[in-house]
Amino acid sequence: MLKMLLNILKLKKKFLGFFLNLGNPLFHFIVKIIVKMKWRNNDEKAAIIIASGFEEGEALTIADIMRRANITCDLVGFEKEVEGGHEIVVRCDNILNEMLVDYDMVILPGGYGGAEAMKNNPTLISYLQQMNEKGKYVCAMCAAPIVLEKANLLVDKKFTAYQGYDQKIKQGTYLNDKVVIDGNIVTSRGPATAYAFAYKLVDLLGGDSLVVKKRMVYFNAFDVKEDE
Repeated sequence: MLKMLLNILKLKKKFLGFFLNLGNPLFHFIVKIIVKMKWRNNDEKAAIIIASGFEEGEALTIADIMRRANITCDLVGFEKEVEGGHEIVVRCDNILNEMLVDYDMVILPGGYGGAEAMKNNPTLISYLQQMNEKGKYVCAMCAAPIVLEKANLLVDKKFTAYQGYDQKIKQGTYLNDKVVIDGNIVTSRGPATAYAFAYKLVDLLGGDSLVVKKRMVYFNAFDVKEDE
């Protein structure tokens, strides 16, 4: 038994020496992969709220980009399966509960029906207020900033929203920008700005949106700068 263990240790030592040899092509190949991917220990978590009538294009675009950036992003629904405004049914990761306040960021996609459902859910409103009090990111786009107004989170804040909502929302100061960041409140305009919105959220949680943009040929499809 002792002899067998010694032989195993010798093999491990020989293999380790081979791998750590600076002249070994395999060593250089793995180092390049690690550097290119910019591996990091990111424990930040985001939750996307899914309510009946939500805008599928916004919610799923954001979830896709966040996950491509290696950020934990859960779909948190009012039910396990939720139908969007265009009759696409999505199966959620979790059902809304008090664990929402443990996330570092909450994201409210638009869609008129979904926004109304979120606005009229006092439990969600309470969770949003608790997250805001803790300084966590509370984000909304399209029609969903009306939910932030219901939670009184737009007071003295700059925000943006879908066209026409500058007249509906009485709190805060409306800006006609793709994405508006005011402290921990982040807002965006509509389906076509979901990419720009998602990339900003990635950066706010410590991710590298530029890497994801290049992989998704973002700059080939849109006439934008690297920080847009």
